[in-house]
Amino acid sequence: MEPEKNETTQLGEKYNFSNGYPTDATAKKAYDDSDLIRAIQAYKFFYPTVSGAAIIRGNEQIGVTPNKVFGILDCAPEQLVFTANSDTPYGPLLLDLSIGPIVVELDPGPLIVCSMDINQRWVADMGVPGPDAGNGGKHLLIGPDYKGEVPKEGYYVHRASSNRQIVGARSLPVEGDVAGAKERLKTIKVYPLETTPEWQEPQWLDVTGKTQDTTPVEWENNFRFWEILYETLQQEPSFQGYHNEYGMLAALGIEKGKPFEPNTRMKAILEEAARLGNAQMRVLSFGDRRADRFPWKDRQWQWASLRYEDGDFNTNNLLDLEAREKWFYQAVGASPAMFRRDAKAGSLYWLGLRNKDGAYLDGGKSYKLTVPLPVPGKLFWSVTVYDSGSRSQIQTNQKKAALRSLFELKNLEGNSVDLYFGPEAPEGHDNHWIRTIPEKGWFAYFRIYGPEEAAFNGSWKPGDFE
Repeated sequence: MEPEKNETTQLGEKYNFSNGYPTDATAKKAYDDSDLIRAIQAYKFFYPTVSGAAIIRGNEQIGVTPNKVFGILDCAPEQLVFTANSDTPYGPLLLDLSIGPIVVELDPGPLIVCSMDINQRWVADMGVPGPDAGNGGKHLLIGPDYKGEVPKEGYYVHRASSNRQIVGARSLPVEGDVAGAKERLKTIKVYPLETTPEWQEPQWLDVTGKTQDTTPVEWENNFRFWEILYETLQQEPSFQGYHNEYGMLAALGIEKGKPFEPNTRMKAILEEAARLGNAQMRVLSFGDRRADRFPWKDRQWQWASLRYEDGDFNTNNLLDLEAREKWFYQAVGASPAMFRRDAKAGSLYWLGLRNKDGAYLDGGKSYKLTVPLPVPGKLFWSVTVYDSGSRSQIQTNQKKAALRSLFELKNLEGNSVDLYFGPEAPEGHDNHWIRTIPEKGWFAYFRIYGPEEAAFNGSWKPGDFE
C-alpha cells in the first residue's frame, strides 16, 4: 500500500512523500532523525567505555603507570571518582596484557580485588570475594589476543576482552588500622606468566592527598566524548560481544581502523546526542521509575544496582540496559560478588536520594538519619555523601564525606544512632555530621561489607532522611 502524502511520525514532524518517494526535505529530516536516535543509543551503550578511559587517564595523571607503577590511595574528596568511598585504602593497578598473560598473586588476608576491562566489563574477583576466598592464590589474567598455552593447574584463570585492565585492590583496615592496610597492598605481587628481561618489579607509589579526576564529566555532554571513544576503540582489539553496537558506531562514522572525520552536519548531531543522552541517563539514574528499585516498600532507599546476575547486567534472557545505564552514570565497576542479594554478598549498596516525603535531598536543608543498631554486617558499614553534579564525594571545608563504623561511628551503644547532614552541624553532634552545600543537590550510599541475612529479609532497615 502506498504511503499517504503528509504521513506523520511519532516525532511530531511531517514526512512528505510524492508517489511513495521522499521529498528532498523529508529525506534530510529522516536521516537527521535516524542519526540522532542512533547516536543517543550509542552514547548510552558506550558510556562505560568512555568512563573506563577516564579512569585510566585519571590514574596516569597522578603517576600510576601500566605494569610499572601502582598506587596506594587513602581515598578522600579531593579525588573525583564516581561514588568512591573512604572506608578502605585503595590500590589502583593498571595492567596491559598486550605483553602476554599477567599473574596477580595474593597472600592470605583481607583483600578485596576486582579486575575490569576498558569497557568496564567484569573480568575477575580476587581475594575475599573471589574463588580464593581470602586464602591467597595466583590469578592469571589473559588478554583477548593470546593464543598460547594456558597452565592447567596452580592458577585461577580469567579471560579479558581488552588488553588494558583496571584492577582495583582494597585492603580492609582491621580494627581501624589504616597504615597496616596500606602496607598489605604492597604484598600484592604482579608479574608476567613468562618473564622477560624487560620486565621490572612494579613500584608502589602512595598518592594519598593528590588531586585527580577519573570521571568523564568534562567530556560527557560535548563532542569530546566521541573523540575519546574513537581513540579508545583504536587502541584495543574489537570485542565480539559488541558486534552489533560497533555497527551503530560505524553508521555514525566511528570505526576501528578508519579516520573519524565527521562533517558539520554529523558533528552537530553527535554534540546534540551527547547532551540528550547524558540528560536521559541522569533522569534514569536519579529519577528511576522501576518498581523493583525499592528494597523496602515503606522506605525511600533504592538498590544502587537494579540487577546482580553476572556482574555485567545480563539476565537469563537479556541485557538489562536500564540497570546498566543507571549504575554506570553514578558509579564504576561491577561484579557478581558486589551485587548479590544474599548473605554471600561481599558488599551491599543502597542509594539515598530523597527524604521521607519523597523530595530530593537539598544541600541547604538539614536532615537526620536514624540507623538501628546493630547494623547487620560482619565487617563494617558506612554512609557516604556525594555531589549530584560530579557524582563524587562532596567537597567542603570539612574535608570529609563519610560516617564510618571503623572510625567516626566506632564503639556505638544503644538501639540506634542518629546521623546528621546539612550546612551546619547540630550542637553536640559534630562527629556524627557531614556538611552539605546550599543550592546543590546531594545523594548518599549506605554500604554494608559482609552483609548478613537481616539486611536482605526486611527484619532490619535504616530510617529515611528527615
